[in-house]
Amino acid sequence: MTSQRKPFEVCCTSGMFAVSRRSTLAYLGTLLACAGCGGAGPPPSAPSRLLNKPMPSFTRPTLGGSTFDSKATAGKPVVVKFFAKFCEPCLKTLPMTQQLAQKHEDVAFLGISEDEMPSDARELIAQFQLTFDVVHDPNQVLANRFGARELPALFVVNRKGDVVWVAGETESSDDIEAALDLARQ
Repeated sequence: MTSQRKPFEVCCTSGMFAVSRRSTLAYLGTLLACAGCGGAGPPPSAPSRLLNKPMPSFTRPTLGGSTFDSKATAGKPVVVKFFAKFCEPCLKTLPMTQQLAQKHEDVAFLGISEDEMPSDARELIAQFQLTFDVVHDPNQVLANRFGARELPALFVVNRKGDVVWVAGETESSDDIEAALDLARQ
């Protein structure tokens, strides 16, 4: 004996119509999944062992003479951008990162230079008029702790201190903006 699915009626402004229970449940599930998104959200994150885990804790001197302490960012979103002078894509994305830092004053932005010489990092800071803190990581200690294997690399951290999104090779300002919306939740 085979069971037959019985359609049920759904009311809409144009009258009554019959739909299968399975298609209606799939539609409702999609609606519920998107209910609180407020938009499309960021694209899928690039793979990272830090995804949905706490950002590494560290304290480092900045090239501007102050000290960056990751613990001091507690309660606010953070963007961590790894870059180097020899990295062509980095040179294209640094201006966008600077624009985002100026636009989002509620977010802590940190640049991590992977250049061998601090003078190369300082040159980029001047060239792109970077206003966010930049630390020099010539031995890739921070890059290893974050798992940043390729440049540029960008990590978005939420208010709780967890990495919620990692940019892939083709980061865009719209993608980062959507990830920041996620980080603010």
